[in-house]
Amino acid sequence: MAQTFVNGPETMSSCTAAAQTAFEGVLAELADRREEFQAQRYVPRDFVERLKQLGIYRAATPARFGGEPLPPAEFLDRVERISYVDGSTGWVASFGSALVYLAALPLDTQAELYADGPDVVFAGGLFPVQPVKTTERGFLVDGRWKFASGCMGADVLGVGIPGDDSTAGKPRTALLRPDQVEIVPDWDVVGMKGTGSFDLKVDRVEVTREWTFIRGGEPTVDEPLYQYPTIAYAAQVLAVVGAGVARSALDHARRVGAGHTGVTGAPKLAQRSYYRTGVAEAEAALRSARAYFYEVTEETWDTVLAGELATDEQNAHLRLASTHLARTAAAVVEDVVGLSGTGAVASGHPLQSLRGDALVPKQHAFLGPGLIDAAGAVFMGLEPTVPGFK
Repeated sequence: MAQTFVNGPETMSSCTAAAQTAFEGVLAELADRREEFQAQRYVPRDFVERLKQLGIYRAATPARFGGEPLPPAEFLDRVERISYVDGSTGWVASFGSALVYLAALPLDTQAELYADGPDVVFAGGLFPVQPVKTTERGFLVDGRWKFASGCMGADVLGVGIPGDDSTAGKPRTALLRPDQVEIVPDWDVVGMKGTGSFDLKVDRVEVTREWTFIRGGEPTVDEPLYQYPTIAYAAQVLAVVGAGVARSALDHARRVGAGHTGVTGAPKLAQRSYYRTGVAEAEAALRSARAYFYEVTEETWDTVLAGELATDEQNAHLRLASTHLARTAAAVVEDVVGLSGTGAVASGHPLQSLRGDALVPKQHAFLGPGLIDAAGAVFMGLEPTVPGFK
């Protein structure tokens, strides 16, 4: 499995040799099982347990509750490496970062949440935000929500409910146990087929106020990771999945180019100037986008470690770099498909699966084209032009 990861952080820098070996073992298992996951449309709980063993689901758990929080660049690097093998599993693993959201819960609630250990899998169907009735203790939750990626292996599920005067216009998320939620398996897509991004349906369940949090709200945990821009981080973990997929496509192009002769008897792909040029341009584009992405990640993290708040401009760079990386990754895979000749039109061709996977991150609301304008507005000293930008 030839991987070419450059311009990011040092590989698995906080891991022992044994941990790196375990990580490689899980990736090998994933390579054997990824078609199984795509066919059933979700990553099963037994493999989520394997990801737990790697520490993916304690990487954003507060240290005070037994977690082992990772610097963002290290976590992103791990998600990228998983995504190189299978984008869907990388997407599900990326939500190991989602516990940064839950740091806005009351501390007593978090203590209860992590009472059985720090390896908690959170999945959420946050949209569309559904109206609720206020009760004496909290909210009566009822409705249906979409895109709950990873819900089949989750320990706790969240659904989006409206904010109020106390949330500064930001929505809330209500947390529920899996047995309080019906999962509706309606995920039928061209890419990220194995993410299990099913609908969540809740039938009149009361959720106490203590088990809700403001999405992107102020953390109650005083640790560095929870001072890193929350919404930007949520966008980053999705964008980096596309980078892993694009790297897989480029490595495929290099392998195939060296040995493939077309049915017409034309020269091997690697002997054609347009193929060499196209692969080289795609390589430069992906590496450049990754370099920007990891550069602003490290810069912002250094600011946080210095005890300072990330600036609005740093947040804008994080959002812009994420959107740029997602768009570049999708374009790289599309370019590789275009270079690969008639064979690539077959539905079973490996590039078609990568093409679909690369499409999904750039289509996500956190990585849409409006984010570029919003970042530009911040750079011009204006307010961002989209809600929830910071």
